[in-house]
Amino acid sequence: MKEIEVKQIVRENYARVAQQSSCCCHQSGSSCCGSGTAHDISREIGYSDEEMDSVPEGANLGLGCGNPVALASLKEGETVIDLGSGAGFDCFLAASKVGTTGRVIGVDMTPEMLARARGNAEKGGYTNVEFRLGEIENLPAADNVADIIISNCVINLAPDKQQVFREAFRVLKPGGRIMVSDIVLKQALPESIITSVAAYVGCIAGASLMDLYFDAIESAGFTEVRVLDEASFAVESLETDPNTALLIDGLGLTQEESLALAAAVRSVKVSAIKPLP
Repeated sequence: MKEIEVKQIVRENYARVAQQSSCCCHQSGSSCCGSGTAHDISREIGYSDEEMDSVPEGANLGLGCGNPVALASLKEGETVIDLGSGAGFDCFLAASKVGTTGRVIGVDMTPEMLARARGNAEKGGYTNVEFRLGEIENLPAADNVADIIISNCVINLAPDKQQVFREAFRVLKPGGRIMVSDIVLKQALPESIITSVAAYVGCIAGASLMDLYFDAIESAGFTEVRVLDEASFAVESLETDPNTALLIDGLGLTQEESLALAAAVRSVKVSAIKPLP
């Protein structure tokens, strides 16, 4: 698929999600589309009940593959940028950590998601959070403004991941850091899956090989690139999840091919630093 087609597919899919009352995405160990309540899904990937209860209703859609805020060690007064902020869940959690002297900027390319996030911010009375329309390959932010960039299962959807990390490097202050949860691959996927729309919006087809993903981070200028956590997909989650089950059936994957798919996909939490001059 061409880059413009990929972005249109992703935008349309998440526009539909924004207009629903709960998530569309889930797989055990990560979630980018399927069954279970948003609360259950978020608990599985690292969010506490206290965190989930602290945000406005409708902010947590159960999307993601980890809890980047828990790993970010956010400090009072810091500026945070969230790549692919959705309905604002991680932004609102970050806002409570950076306090009134801090600032959180959510960036999303889907107007429907932005509308939902802004409505949630108004409901919650957040004065230190704003949401901007934009693509993560071309961030609507000035150079050297952020202390930390977070992202949750979004960069894998971007066709040009190197450009995403170059932009992240640009907007971070020297000494700033990234903390992302994402989907990567341990081995290449069959062409039939790579070109599948269902696999793309399910966060699988757009994922990079792990080595290439880390190369993209380092080539942008980041140092101290670390994998903080890595989890595999259980094959039973692929078969019971409605979206991936349709994908497996639609592509006519055998049990052996399904096992290979599960073995290839990883959910990772990654950190890196923009070095000081």
